[in-house]
Amino acid sequence: MRGHAKRGADLRRRIAEVLDQGVGTDPTGVLVDRLLIALILVNLAGVVLESVPSIDARFHPLFTLVEMASLVVFTAEYALRLWVVPDHPLAKALAPRRARWRYATSAVGIVDLLAILPFWFAFAVPEDLRVMLVFRIVRFLKLGRYSPGMRSLLDALYNERRALAGCIVVFLGTTLFAAVLMYLAERNVQPDKLGTIPDAVWWAFVTLGTVGYGDVVPLTPLGKMVAGLTIVAAIVVMALPVGIVATAFADEIHRRDFVVTWGMVARVPLFAGLGAAEVADITRCLRAQTVDAGDVIVRRGDPASSMYFIARGAVDIDLAGRHVTLGLGHFFGEIAVLRRSRRSATVTAISRSNLLVLDGNDLRRLMERSPPLAERIHAVVRERVGSDVVTRKGDMVSEEIAQGEEHPAP
Repeated sequence: MRGHAKRGADLRRRIAEVLDQGVGTDPTGVLVDRLLIALILVNLAGVVLESVPSIDARFHPLFTLVEMASLVVFTAEYALRLWVVPDHPLAKALAPRRARWRYATSAVGIVDLLAILPFWFAFAVPEDLRVMLVFRIVRFLKLGRYSPGMRSLLDALYNERRALAGCIVVFLGTTLFAAVLMYLAERNVQPDKLGTIPDAVWWAFVTLGTVGYGDVVPLTPLGKMVAGLTIVAAIVVMALPVGIVATAFADEIHRRDFVVTWGMVARVPLFAGLGAAEVADITRCLRAQTVDAGDVIVRRGDPASSMYFIARGAVDIDLAGRHVTLGLGHFFGEIAVLRRSRRSATVTAISRSNLLVLDGNDLRRLMERSPPLAERIHAVVRERVGSDVVTRKGDMVSEEIAQGEEHPAP
């Protein structure tokens, strides 16, 4: 029974790693992401092409096959995400049922559900109600899960929802004020176009929206003056949400980079089991380092005092008799942050690379301020140093070497 439970837990953890994009270093996860993106794009193309009668008549069986396959795949994806969500780093502190409920009621969970539920429901309703299949277009929103840029933009819009709501109130108020002024100035001259305030609201709306169709233009000097002031007001009114969204988007990009870095740190076995706040403290200690292709990052025999995360590029680890390549999201020199030893390998940049460096002294200062953090890390070091997971008398861990691509020495 224990063996079955362990295999089940390992399987769930593995599926969670594949479905969770993280830093995108898992080859299987990257493949699954790309296949799901391709399937979403195929669905969107099908929605567009099916609206053309000649194309639909010719390829209707193919469209039906694609829809059935998509329904199976997206349903399996949703069920698997519900199953593995308790293993997500940000949900480990929650009970499994609560973690699953939080995912199901989140924005991404609701989008995932809408991408499949209406289609299953459509099979049980009369043919004339299958117009619900228009929900297929909702699958476009699933791209937000796989596109970091789109996900960051949606997060920025959500975070600034109150400020944007205020911009809408300002826009509507300015529209009404400009419409009333234009109505008073032009009602007698253009009763068919500006004879009522609702008619003038249309003019004010398109003018403040900087569209200006030209279907309604002022004729009187006073009306032209009102139009000029409205145009000037439009510059201010439209600039407000643009500035808010641009600033929020930039902040979200920086925040996303922090989260990605947080995920990289949380993957390190030395820091496994630490709380989110403790991992965040470690993340803030990281400093950036850029190296060019051919630069030696560490040399065998040198004192080891730092560990490295690869944020961009790739490095070659020259162990005695063999070479290992590590890329984006990988790390090396884990034990070096605490174990006072010498480098057991020479590490050289294969291409221009951006590294994040965690100095042992910085980590020790954190441990001095947080005894629980110190005890947790010391326990891991006692368990790992001296065992076969650490290169003898070195600072490299076999687990980090195993994740790389090994190739013969030149």
